[in-house]
Amino acid sequence: MALPNSLVAVLQLDLGAALQRKLEGLLDYRFKDPVLCEHALTHGSRQSKRADYQRLEFLGDRVLSLVIAEDLFSRFSTEQEGQLAARLSLLVRGETCALVGQKLGLEEFIIVGPTEKKKGVQRMTSVVGDVVESVIGAIYLDGGLEAARKFILSCWNDMLAKAPADLKDAKTFVQEWALARALPLPQYDVTERTGLEHAPIFTISLKVGPYETSVGIGASKQAAEMAAAHAFISREALR
Repeated sequence: MALPNSLVAVLQLDLGAALQRKLEGLLDYRFKDPVLCEHALTHGSRQSKRADYQRLEFLGDRVLSLVIAEDLFSRFSTEQEGQLAARLSLLVRGETCALVGQKLGLEEFIIVGPTEKKKGVQRMTSVVGDVVESVIGAIYLDGGLEAARKFILSCWNDMLAKAPADLKDAKTFVQEWALARALPLPQYDVTERTGLEHAPIFTISLKVGPYETSVGIGASKQAAEMAAAHAFISREALR
């Protein structure tokens, strides 16, 4: 018995039918075009014949900004442009997107090259954040603006109601948290640098007082430090 063309397409993808079903359950969205879904998850290091996520990321970033801006405009009807802009900037930045992706567990689904997979590139904060934007772009193309809006508002709902101070970047949050408890300043140390000279991958450890060391990986020292700070916040359930 011949398989439907849509199922054949899924079976031929790197993601696989089972993983796609699991992903769609987490996203609460079912893709009509499985190839589009895979594009949204494919890192440039995969070097496959199919496109990577960069173009979808570009689109998803704009869709995200539109949906969040519209919600803020309605939600905070007495705030001025500057206040709304500050909220928007915090809510659409890469770190916030990465938080969403990590809560969804997207690292399991990101498709990278074999060498990059061993290095944990799929867990890098910057990569996870980019993939969240690309997934938004894919949902928008596959199901329209309302489908994208439903996904975004579901994932960002808790953060939309927070005060800007509660949306501070991870490094600032950890430093202020430590100082408020009379702990030493957080200490960040480079433990490893791999990759090519023009495309390095940094591994950084973070030590906060007596707490267990946390680790972050990034394409720059700053990104790796931010990832380590977020790992500390997540492990200690600080926000």
